[in-house]
Amino acid sequence: MLKASDIMTKDVITVTIETPIRELAQVLLQNNISGVPVVDEEGAVIGIVSESDLVEFNKPLHIPTVFVILDSIIPMENPWRLHKDLKRIAATKVGDIYSHPATSVGPDADVTEIARIMSENKYYTIPVVDDEKLLGVIGKVDIVRSLA
Repeated sequence: MLKASDIMTKDVITVTIETPIRELAQVLLQNNISGVPVVDEEGAVIGIVSESDLVEFNKPLHIPTVFVILDSIIPMENPWRLHKDLKRIAATKVGDIYSHPATSVGPDADVTEIARIMSENKYYTIPVVDDEKLLGVIGKVDIVRSLA
């Protein structure tokens, strides 16, 4: 049975929470990849940022539904959603949009289990980590390549 270490991409491109969003977009486009691990100062994986995060970042602002009664404005939705949306549109760096914590696998993880994780959670990039050290990354293309 194939393991993560058999199919992972070892030459991993990473970003930090301080990477500007424009630079992230360039990294994804120039390398034809859908996501990258976000690492801290020591190189430990703290999250993932993907094309989906960039699409979400460019989504229009949702204006909450409210009603007025006796000169009071009462929101009909969770007020934290507006706060989250405002934070999203004001984002300038990876730290504002990345998904965390990252779901990662070990080098001995079975490829069928990795495929299940990707499919069930709609993940397209999964870091391969051993003792907090980034060894590689598995993308959808790596799973497909393992079938060929």
